[in-house]
Amino acid sequence: MKSQRQLSVVEPGQAKVAIRASGLSKVYPGGTIALSDVSFDIRDGEFISVVGPSGCGKSTMMKIVAGLLSYTGGKAFIGEREVKAPSPDVGVVFQSPVLLPWLTILDNVLFPIVAQNLRKKDYEPRARELLGMVGLNGFETKYPHQLSGGMQQRASIVRALVQDPRILLMDEPFGALDAMTRDQMNVDLRRIWQASGKTIVFITHSITESVFLSDRVFVMTPRPGKLEKILDIDLPKDRGLSIVNTPQFGNYAEQIRTLLNAKGGIAE
Repeated sequence: MKSQRQLSVVEPGQAKVAIRASGLSKVYPGGTIALSDVSFDIRDGEFISVVGPSGCGKSTMMKIVAGLLSYTGGKAFIGEREVKAPSPDVGVVFQSPVLLPWLTILDNVLFPIVAQNLRKKDYEPRARELLGMVGLNGFETKYPHQLSGGMQQRASIVRALVQDPRILLMDEPFGALDAMTRDQMNVDLRRIWQASGKTIVFITHSITESVFLSDRVFVMTPRPGKLEKILDIDLPKDRGLSIVNTPQFGNYAEQIRTLLNAKGGIAE
């Protein structure tokens, strides 16, 4: 029988599995246990947030799913394929935009295309369309230093989407932004997600952000990281920022805060 920490097996008739972890663990050289026996299913088209204290293995888990980091035990799958290396089906957005300062915004977005020796002109129309979708129409020929932090992060999201991956993994992408910009980015991200139908896994330290963005929230324990709880977020799909002031939203936030406090780690 599965424990509470091995929840969320997709039942027959539900959407197909986009990401699956089964007994996943990671031990770094020197003996540090980052992840221990983590199991979950993420359905195609879901928005999942992962919340937990610093050092609990959130980023490690994301890098494993992205194929950027090997795992010690268990298995990870993208669809039916076991993760062994990076996949074009997976786009990644990191904590900082990591834009190349000598390239224009359009060329930064198209950099993965050039790096893979693909035909740049085949992807340029999509790149321009996505830049327009995130409010960067007219900034294609600007350089990173000419954009605000929020605009740079929008460009990095477009770069991750330009090859039309099925899955988008985001590792605390808004953590360095000011509060107002972060709120706007959350609204924009939900709009992009609803328009694209992508599966998104979003790592954050913010309880409020996790509830606002997600279909479900994965709550992790302090290291060694385990899944303490998977919380379904039953809020309207169309969400404005005012929803954070509702009793239902507050109840979800309090449940997460209580779980984190019980394990000795608070997220915000």
